[in-house]
Amino acid sequence: MEKTLTKFRSFEEAERADGNFYKRLTPQERLAILLELLNHAPEQRLERVYRVTKLPRR
Repeated sequence: MEKTLTKFRSFEEAERADGNFYKRLTPQERLAILLELLNHAPEQRLERVYRVTKLPRR
């Protein structure tokens, strides 16, 4: 799949371009994209860590 970068002036313009892109794809191309996304190995993520700290009174 060829990756390209496009700059849009608004979110609406970007949404229209996305819709037009997917409308032009054949069902086989859409399926290939889906399978590529499903087969992509999950990225290494940071573990969620939280800590409750008592702050001194002022």
